[in-house]
Amino acid sequence: MDKVDITAYQVTEPVKLSQRNTHEDFNKSGDELKKELNDIRKELADFQDTLYAHGKYGILVCLQGMDTAGKDSLIREVFKDLNARGVEVHSFKVPTELELSHDYLWRHYIALPERGKFSVFNRTHYENVLVTKVHPQYILSENIPGVEALEDINDGFWEKRYRQINDFERHIAENGTVVFKFFLHLSKEEQRQRLLRRLRLKRKHWKFSPGDLKERKLWEKYMECYEEAINKTSKVHAPWFVVPADDKKAARVIVASILLQTLKKYKDVKAPELDDEIKANLELYREQLEKEKE
Repeated sequence: MDKVDITAYQVTEPVKLSQRNTHEDFNKSGDELKKELNDIRKELADFQDTLYAHGKYGILVCLQGMDTAGKDSLIREVFKDLNARGVEVHSFKVPTELELSHDYLWRHYIALPERGKFSVFNRTHYENVLVTKVHPQYILSENIPGVEALEDINDGFWEKRYRQINDFERHIAENGTVVFKFFLHLSKEEQRQRLLRRLRLKRKHWKFSPGDLKERKLWEKYMECYEEAINKTSKVHAPWFVVPADDKKAARVIVASILLQTLKKYKDVKAPELDDEIKANLELYREQLEKEKE
């Protein structure tokens, strides 16, 4: 397959999600897409080795999407060939009591990648301008000074939160974290089919929750919130990519392609040079090891 045009998915100007495709298959079969992903994964794994040796950048991969958008399987398939010790996956659910005793970004700060490693956020700090905007009553449990009632959670509150998120991402980017943000753009009909599959297949029952149906009724509101969040926070140092997610295999190829093509632009990521003394004695070390088999 020809190289994926990643600029087709990056948000560089205001986006209307209703006008963005949710389906892409590149006119390829599932097996062809699987092979394409396999090839990209191998290159990502090679880059990861060099990234670790270089030790100056951390890679943050943020995944957002409605329920059933395919985040879990994408993580499994895209990062399969990378060294497991260099990839940490964090799934952010309802904040714990400890997390609520800090500001809302705290739990994300402490999960940021070490230099030389990848961190994958399965749901992210954007939940704080998505689910909390759809259900603003959740904000009250954060015990924020000056926010005592729902009336205090106004447009000014959300503008401040967008600014805080932009500041957070700018800060980490300026200190060596490469930020990727992916919105897995799923159609409402495809979500219906995936929810039905969870109900039809016994092995998928555990994934289903009646709450999924309640949130589905708020689909339009979620799309409004996603659109606003993406438009207000897609920056050069922390861009959003809107990825068609109705075809899972194609979505994985798109995400993997964006990661690889972008990371290859970091020409300073190189393995460190050997110490001069070690370099001068490489042949001697080789001879010592060769003699051991005699």
